[in-house]
Amino acid sequence: MNNSQVINTTLIVLGGALLLYSISVEDVSPYFKIIGLIIIMLGLYRATNYWVATKDDHKDENENDKQ
Repeated sequence: MNNSQVINTTLIVLGGALLLYSISVEDVSPYFKIIGLIIIMLGLYRATNYWVATKDDHKDENENDKQ
């Protein structure tokens, strides 16, 4: 697995954990929800940029196999 994929997955899981914590505990600062949401969105943004950058990699491999 690529290092950037590990970072993206970690950000998404960490943000989700913060959101779940802030929902389950009664007296928690609303900043936990905001920070959790920002971390999830950052992880998703990085993941979609990685997917867009590597979406045509399989086409290059198929062209090399045909030659």
